[in-house]
Parts: sequence; C-alpha cells; structure tokens
Amino acid sequence: MAVTVRIPTPLRTLTGGEESVQADGGTVRQVIEDMEAKHPGIRDRLLDDKGVRRFVNLYVGEEDIRFLDGLDTALSAGQEISIVPAIAGG
Repeated sequence: MAVTVRIPTPLRTLTGGEESVQADGGTVRQVIEDMEAKHPGIRDRLLDDKGVRRFVNLYVGEEDIRFLDGLDTALSAGQEISIVPAIAGG
C-alpha cells in the first residue's frame, strides 16, 4: 500500500530534491526499506543499530511512532509519514 513520506530539506539531496515521495509498505519499517531501494542512503540517515536515530522523529499523521509501535507501526493506504529532524539550541 502506498503512503506519502514528507522529506525534510537536509535529506532532499537523497530524493532528487523532492519534498515528498511515495513509498510502499504495511509498516514504517517496510516503508523505510522501500525508500532505501528507491533512494539509497536514506535508511542510514534515519536508523542506527538501535532503531530510529536519536535526533530523528518519525510521525504517522500527528503521532510520534515512539508512542505507537515504533518501526512496526501499522500503516493504511494514503497515510502520511513525516520525517522531522530534532532541533536543539540554547
């Protein structure tokens, strides 16, 4: 099933400048794998050996996947995933 993934500016070099891409998968993990096949290198920018990188937030709709089922969060056709880099400051 196809979902839309919103891409933040720093990652758009991997998507040919596109601000959103279509990806297939029934879970967030499957969508990331599909995106990796289409846009090599994006998985490494999102995930490390522990899961989602510390300074990356992934939202399904308006819900952070950390408060859902993480990478195993189930998706429905037409849903939107947003990749949001964490912002720090002082």
